[in-house]
Amino acid sequence: MTLPEAESAAMTPLQRRVLFVAVLSSCLVILDSSAVNLALPAMGRELGGGLVFQQWVVDGYLLTLGALILAAGSVADRYGRARVLEIGVVAFTVMSVVCGLAWNEWVLVVARVLQGTAAAVVTPSALALIMASASGTIRARMIGLWTAWTSAAAVAAPFVGGAAVDLATWRLVFLVNVIPAALMWRPLVALRRGAPPPTPEGRLDVLGAVLGVVSLGGLVLGLIEQGARGWNDPLVVGCLVVGVAAGAGFVVRQRTTAFPMLPLALFRERNFAAGNVSTLWAYGALGMGFFVLGLYLQQRMGLHAFEAGLGLLPATLSLLFLSPTAARVGARIGPRVPMALGPAIGALAYAWMALETPPLDYWRDILGPVILFGLGLSIMVAPLTAAVLGAVPVESSGIGSAVNNAVARVASLVCIAAAGGIMGGALDDAGFRRGMLAAAGLLAASALCSAVWIRNPKSPLEPIPGEAPAVGDESGTGG
Repeated sequence: MTLPEAESAAMTPLQRRVLFVAVLSSCLVILDSSAVNLALPAMGRELGGGLVFQQWVVDGYLLTLGALILAAGSVADRYGRARVLEIGVVAFTVMSVVCGLAWNEWVLVVARVLQGTAAAVVTPSALALIMASASGTIRARMIGLWTAWTSAAAVAAPFVGGAAVDLATWRLVFLVNVIPAALMWRPLVALRRGAPPPTPEGRLDVLGAVLGVVSLGGLVLGLIEQGARGWNDPLVVGCLVVGVAAGAGFVVRQRTTAFPMLPLALFRERNFAAGNVSTLWAYGALGMGFFVLGLYLQQRMGLHAFEAGLGLLPATLSLLFLSPTAARVGARIGPRVPMALGPAIGALAYAWMALETPPLDYWRDILGPVILFGLGLSIMVAPLTAAVLGAVPVESSGIGSAVNNAVARVASLVCIAAAGGIMGGALDDAGFRRGMLAAAGLLAASALCSAVWIRNPKSPLEPIPGEAPAVGDESGTGG
């Protein structure tokens, strides 16, 4: 991948290498997690196993990814992001090959569970590399490009999955992961070799890590199973109770231990706390809104799955083309306005669709709001990421990224799980309207939170006070 000269001219060779590795490692996870859904029917036809098997091909991956991401972020901060990322990429690639060669359904499920574990290691480390390698406008540019390219991967994923199934075999959905892994291998090894030996301070908070895993794992599993079993099922209730109890224990542990896995002082940083609350509302709306809209396009408007994917494409293309510009603007004026304006525009887009008079027509009633929503999303995402992680000390950027990723994923799971109840159990015109209005309300809450709570740095163009010049990363990006 060659970055456009105009975008990369001010970056050092090290920073370009970091961006290349961060983008490809993130795309590795995004391509796999998104493309698999379209391959589920073909997997079922070849391997058998029925609906339960297909659910766990998806849910097993989500469970370990959600449960382990906090612990993985802490380990990355402690032992070096490039080193931990290298381990994660190797493990993810190996498990991808096992998935692609799986000879029965349970081999595939176990491999997906382990692949989710590797994805939890990769996800926070990739963005933490960027945060530790640059500051000021260069960091904003790198985040904007990272957002744009990972959004392009999200655009490409359904097409990769559909093409693999239609033209060859579902196994290519997994085996194709070898290509980005091979492309990034040499620069990733160079980053790891150029990094000084890690010098972790204090003891690893093993009990805190276990409590964090149990908490997130219980909550994620409970939310996954709720969709099939309902809120009153003993397994669902038990998982949620265990998750909440372990979460309370995790907070107590972090307050009392001398070497916490997640320093709670991070939440005293105004932009970190406010940015994660805004993330909660915004990504809950994103998960619910696209879930409801995708189903409505197919089940009520009669579009095929491929056509529905094309219908939502303008929103993601906006991220690809506009995110670098939004990042630069956010670096100049501060994150407060973009983080308030973006969700507000998205809320208007959802409300527009909710207030249309059925029967709806895609070209007349859906395309305009989808384009408007993409504009709002593009304005918000890169400044939000920069604001949240810019409030975190460089040495804690791995756990900071992990927290933000965990908030986004759990918010999406919660809101998708709640979508059925909000729509009244039926995806008719009235249910669609309620779902869109609920998503609009969540985005409005995100906009209000950012407008009231986010604070601009005094000099957005200047490096963060006390931050070292962006020449390397003592935890894994130096050299």
